[in-house]
Amino acid sequence: MVISSLNIPRVLDLIRLIESYLSELRPFSSTTKEVFLSDKKNPPFVESYLRRSLEAVFDIGRHILAKTYGSKAVEYKAIAKELGEKGVITGELTDILIEMAGYRNRMVHFYKEVTPGEMYEIVTKHLPDFDRVIREFVSFIRTYEAKKGS
Repeated sequence: MVISSLNIPRVLDLIRLIESYLSELRPFSSTTKEVFLSDKKNPPFVESYLRRSLEAVFDIGRHILAKTYGSKAVEYKAIAKELGEKGVITGELTDILIEMAGYRNRMVHFYKEVTPGEMYEIVTKHLPDFDRVIREFVSFIRTYEAKKGS
């Protein structure tokens, strides 16, 4: 059931924004923990771009669900779960996205508990999760356009 048209340019702009944030984060992924932690500006820098990337991912997910399925999901974990249920993303990625939603909430609501070491672990081990989310969103958009065009 199509509620209204998916705003593909808006989604692609957000994807480009995520990619620009990831390009800022990638240099940190090859540093040692000692080097990363030696500059106290690194963890908050990573945290800011990570949070922005997560916000954009869930903005895209919310938009896809609202415009293609009429969903009113607003909580990030609910968005992640529904994206999986609707087949927008794979089941395995759904689980990852639910974890990402939880971490975003931790960053926003329990920010005093987020450690520089956590930022290092995320930037060195979990940036590929964003690449995977982007690939699956782009795949969904291609399928959506093909159905709309036929």
